[in-house]
Amino acid sequence: MTQGGVSDVVDAVSENGSPLRRDLALIAEMIPPGSRVLDIGCAEGDLLHHLWHDKHIDGRGIELSQAGVHACVSRGLSVIQGDADTDLIDYPDLSFDYAVLSQTLQATRSPRDVLDNLVRIGRHAIVSVPNFGYWRVRLALLFRGRMPVTPNLPFSWFDTPNIHLCTISDLTALCADMEIIIERSLIMFPRGVAKPMAPQWLANLLGEGAIFLLKKAR
Repeated sequence: MTQGGVSDVVDAVSENGSPLRRDLALIAEMIPPGSRVLDIGCAEGDLLHHLWHDKHIDGRGIELSQAGVHACVSRGLSVIQGDADTDLIDYPDLSFDYAVLSQTLQATRSPRDVLDNLVRIGRHAIVSVPNFGYWRVRLALLFRGRMPVTPNLPFSWFDTPNIHLCTISDLTALCADMEIIIERSLIMFPRGVAKPMAPQWLANLLGEGAIFLLKKAR
């Protein structure tokens, strides 16, 4: 990784020595040491554990699945069971430095409300999403006439958790409509490469996914 945020293949590792998921490694780079972090939809706690071990953050997590909560607690992480759609409203304004939501916004019932809570709870919010405008997705629909299944979107239409399909341009437009400032953005390419998103139309075509660093215009 370079200090400027333009990266080649992600090389961070989790506690067991396996590679940290690439968007999580990029998110970790955006968070300064000692920050207070809320990870929503934290799964088994890979990001929280990495941040605690490498950056000594004060981390909390919310996870919908009981199995995920148990896995996090067994790693010594402070994680509770909760739902991003219903439970974020209980957190006070600006109670964390960073509120993180990775690969989950498109699976929530009300993405706009969830996004509004993220920038309310955190001084900054970090959101990573898959890009349904990626060129391979477009071609699959155009030539096969079926919902695409790709390494980045591995679910069939009938069992996917993704219920609000959006592109990079869609999320950028939503942020503008909600008066949310995009402080930084990265487009994720195949093989773990990530670069700043400019111009947007090209990022929307070539990016498998994106990461946004956001804050509320207060």
